[in-house]
Amino acid sequence: MRGAIREAVNRGSRKPFFWGGLKGYEELESIAQALEELPPPVFTHDKYLDLLRSRIERVLTKNRTMAEDLKQAYQLLLTVARCLHYPPARSDREADQKPNRQTVAEAMTRLIRETQPTGPVQRAQLRLLGELKRRWKLFGEELLYCYEIPDLPQDNLKLESLFGRLRRHQRRISGRPSTRELQAFGQAQVLFTASSFQALLEQIQQVPRERYEMHRQQLAEAEQSRQFFHRLHQDPDKALSAWIQAYKGCRAQHDPLKDSIPLKDPNYHTC
Repeated sequence: MRGAIREAVNRGSRKPFFWGGLKGYEELESIAQALEELPPPVFTHDKYLDLLRSRIERVLTKNRTMAEDLKQAYQLLLTVARCLHYPPARSDREADQKPNRQTVAEAMTRLIRETQPTGPVQRAQLRLLGELKRRWKLFGEELLYCYEIPDLPQDNLKLESLFGRLRRHQRRISGRPSTRELQAFGQAQVLFTASSFQALLEQIQQVPRERYEMHRQQLAEAEQSRQFFHRLHQDPDKALSAWIQAYKGCRAQHDPLKDSIPLKDPNYHTC
């Protein structure tokens, strides 16, 4: 749970206003909602989770207006993307309805003119709208050539992806440190040299089953953290609810007088 909170607060990404900001706040809301499902504190670690819940609530209350401002700014960013018809259409039917340069320019000009920030806090909205006006005035004409020139992409993401693959390939063949893709399965890499599939099978069969099971268990334990964060990003409510249910089951199996130290009565005093 602490790892989920730390990841929600410190996560960063190139997606504007989303990861590390708005998405992190929404993950904190899911964590607070999951902690509400905990039973009343009995054990010492229950008291810790209760304190953790109160601190999360305090952080959410403190940043709620700022998060609303960020959410409105993010919605404005999505509206701009729709005006620019970005990302590009994937189906042929949508590609046939591709707008021309003049239509996009009129829609963007109308959006900039009619957009008004809302809410008690408007800092993110004002900054986004100001930068949008300035950049549209300076570079608006250059951004619209993709609607007039056939096969001219709206971004350079494919080019950057190609450069990234070439860079990773160069690192592999040059012996430099591995890239991020190799980190997930780096502990499971095995090198075999064989002239045929039969010789390869004989090499694999020489590994004792007990040793294979041990390393398989180590690999599964190493993957638990990554799998948890993957589920957390896909569906925070479901992932955290499953964690809470597992915690309740583990908690119910323990005798509070035998396996855990119960909380002291506030009216109890030692001599």
